[in-house]
Amino acid sequence: MTWDPRESGKTKLAPNWTETGRLAMRQEGENWNAYYALPKTMEGAVWLGSIKMAFVENKQRRRQFLDLMRECMSDILAEIHGGRPRWRGETPAPEHERSKE
Repeated sequence: MTWDPRESGKTKLAPNWTETGRLAMRQEGENWNAYYALPKTMEGAVWLGSIKMAFVENKQRRRQFLDLMRECMSDILAEIHGGRPRWRGETPAPEHERSKE
């Protein structure tokens, strides 16, 4: 089940800004997908956007797509919480979430 944070209000998000959620990037087939996910789980993750892997082989385009997805996620969180998150940089996905490819 997925949810739209703009429709669900604050009930689905943790009140602690340090653990509100994360931007999870996943290669799925020929696409690189962006999700808003709660900390430590992909259960209930919200799909934000997708781009063909062929396009993000270019490092500049890859960075542009990441930046766009961060901005989209920040817009949603700002609408709900009244403030934009501070990004702490990239961290590897938890071992249980990594693709086996």
